[in-house]
Amino acid sequence: MRPVTRQTERRLFSAHGHCQSWIFFPLGVGFAPPRPADSLQRTLRRTNIPVNRLAPGQTWEATLGSLELQVSRPIFATWLKDTLGLSFDGDGSDFTVGTPSSFVAEWLEKRMSSLIENTLSQVVGQPMAVHFQVMTEPRATYKPRQASPENPALPASEPTNGHHYSNGTSTFELNPRYTLDSFVVGESNQLAFAAAQAVVSRPGRAYNPLFLYAGVGLGKTHLLHAIGHASAQKGLSYLYASSEQFTNDFITSIQTRRTGEFRKKYRSVDVLLVDDIQFMRGKEAIQEGFFHTFNDLHNANHQIVITSDRPSAALSPLEDRLRSRFEWGLSADMQPPDPETRLAILQAKANSLGITVPKEVLELITESFPRSVRDLEGALNRVSAYADMTSRPLTLEMARQSLADLLNTKQQQVPLPKDVISHVCSFYGVGHETLSSRRRDRSTARARHVAMYLLREVSQVSLSDIGALLGGRDHATVRLAWMKISQVKDTDRALQVDLAAIRESIYKSSSQ
Repeated sequence: MRPVTRQTERRLFSAHGHCQSWIFFPLGVGFAPPRPADSLQRTLRRTNIPVNRLAPGQTWEATLGSLELQVSRPIFATWLKDTLGLSFDGDGSDFTVGTPSSFVAEWLEKRMSSLIENTLSQVVGQPMAVHFQVMTEPRATYKPRQASPENPALPASEPTNGHHYSNGTSTFELNPRYTLDSFVVGESNQLAFAAAQAVVSRPGRAYNPLFLYAGVGLGKTHLLHAIGHASAQKGLSYLYASSEQFTNDFITSIQTRRTGEFRKKYRSVDVLLVDDIQFMRGKEAIQEGFFHTFNDLHNANHQIVITSDRPSAALSPLEDRLRSRFEWGLSADMQPPDPETRLAILQAKANSLGITVPKEVLELITESFPRSVRDLEGALNRVSAYADMTSRPLTLEMARQSLADLLNTKQQQVPLPKDVISHVCSFYGVGHETLSSRRRDRSTARARHVAMYLLREVSQVSLSDIGALLGGRDHATVRLAWMKISQVKDTDRALQVDLAAIRESIYKSSSQ
């Protein structure tokens, strides 16, 4: 594996061609082609199913399940989630993907066609060419996957009546599966769930704002959508928007001189739901617009719910006046689920798909994808679609074959916690016992904080487990250390050099 020592920059433009958003992809990860899945190809060849006889909907579901594990959640949700597999063309080597708009089709063609073709080829077992076509009918009219009368399939983003907001040019839909009833509660997320329930019961009065933060794929967006559904059921108006959608709307309103419409849209609702607020960092004009929107809603006792991938204190560079307002209400974090919760999540997902999954298959997925609910569900989707395509019973052996390339990649990509600690100790010239001790001199504290940060970011260890690894420290102490490093790493040049050097040594040794 290539060491992650620095970042490359890719500039993306909004649909209006003016708003510049900087997205950073670490070298060696992100858009790298997936590893060849020889086991998938061999199994498909053994079944003797011609490619052009495969169901395009099921094939695309399997491909999306793999893509979901390879790209970031914002990329998947924005560009891939609402696509459909429409048809195999010609001799079966061409595949048509339906997109909701020409802008999405153009973006996928320019920026992700290579990754998509590689992944699709991996799924079907032969080279494939992908074409993108704008769907001329509403998405719900396409039926790529056959459903039984007992278990009707529900499109992933089918809007429910009254449960979306339309501004005439785009629709911000809520996923009908993301409800409070379908949310699986465990120790890792019970505070966030209880806060969401309180917000629904007493909007604008219980916790305002409610600030939910967690890593990728741990359920933030699920709770955000669930609050929207529950608000609609109570007859409240709401608006769900990602920070990118807010940014684009703000810029469009200025360009078209319709700022009054923008203010009315965002400041007249009873509940405002904003996803991934961290992408507003460094955009001063957008922060100014959101600041005034926040104030108007809060002063009117209208509920605000915000999600982020980090605590509000670590949202740097973000204006202090915004960060302080995010702390007015309640901040609730969501940790990676424990094994029992992961198993319950998979069982609930299997029930929603109307499939029976052997316990040993659920346990395999649970053990192999411990850090993200999105990874769990993506793996189950892939196993299920693969079983459908090959008309084989869903067994442990088949699950291992369908996930072989992902399991190998996971094993190589995540360094062991003990290796991270070893590299930190070697870099700073301290022993593990010193890191775990109660010593608080400057050099020891620096090494300990860096170890906590890298254990969280590189090995994806939960905060409580990090504390146990380093002398039995509590969850709050580890969180403060992680937040401190997150805050200062962008401005502390010496710390940047330290982190880069340690990361390089970790990944270099992992690849040997």
